[in-house]
Amino acid sequence: MLFNSWAFLWFFIVVWGLYLVLDHRRQNILLLIASYFFYGSWDWRFTSLLAGSTLLDYVCGLMIQGSASPRSRRLWLACSIAGNLGILGFFKYYNFFASSVCDLLSAFGFQVQTWTLHIVLPVGISFYTFQTMSYTLDIYRGKMSPTRNFLDFALYVAFFPQLVAGPIERACNLLPQIQSRRRLDPEQVKEGIFLVGWGLFQKIMIADRLGPVVQSVFGNPDGAGTIEVLLSFYAFYIQIYCDFSGYSDIARGLAKMMGFELMLNFRMPFLADRVSDFWSRWHISLTTWVHNYLFISL
Repeated sequence: MLFNSWAFLWFFIVVWGLYLVLDHRRQNILLLIASYFFYGSWDWRFTSLLAGSTLLDYVCGLMIQGSASPRSRRLWLACSIAGNLGILGFFKYYNFFASSVCDLLSAFGFQVQTWTLHIVLPVGISFYTFQTMSYTLDIYRGKMSPTRNFLDFALYVAFFPQLVAGPIERACNLLPQIQSRRRLDPEQVKEGIFLVGWGLFQKIMIADRLGPVVQSVFGNPDGAGTIEVLLSFYAFYIQIYCDFSGYSDIARGLAKMMGFELMLNFRMPFLADRVSDFWSRWHISLTTWVHNYLFISL
């Protein structure tokens, strides 16, 4: 169910209409059910993986907090990281490594049977994997306490506006918004509608229209001139930016219409004057995650 589809429009109208008339607790239950329905619309098998990842980090978070010894805390953190990266690595890279090993063995004269599997990559698995790992890492570092409300944590992981395309939200930002009562005002709703409209414009009117133009050149580079190839590279950059930024703006707008504030994910990267400045403006939630959980640790 794509954001720019009629199916999603009717889905959100129904969910938003119900959301406006429910109290806080029932709003969270509605959003959790809607999030799993939204994710299941891609493939219902994905929901069991999402639920399993949620349960893993919910338990690991509680065990990290409740463990008295540093060794036990490290063990539960390792369980969380290994479980999450193991699932992510299997779905994203198993076939690549399996085929590479088979090719290597064949090059040495071994007769091997192909070990690849028909694996469907779950939509958004990278986003919610990084999101749940940040939760257990923050608990381990003492930056937050785990929530004991499983439904609240499940909604944090599965919140449908940002589930499949980000931004990657830290628990210390999104969980308090889930746990507290949200107040909607007309100005906030108008801002949300504007963001959704602007995101759809980027996606439909720019990214989707540039796609065939770029593909016509990249698909037949020998038949294109130097200027055409150069322009197609710029067009490809604009296409990728508008596609990704458009989805992020739609996510922020949908969340804002329900009283949530998601982080800004793109901040006009084309205005950057150096490489480091570009990466501080492009996919901000991912670069922030890498900085906080990889660079600082190293």
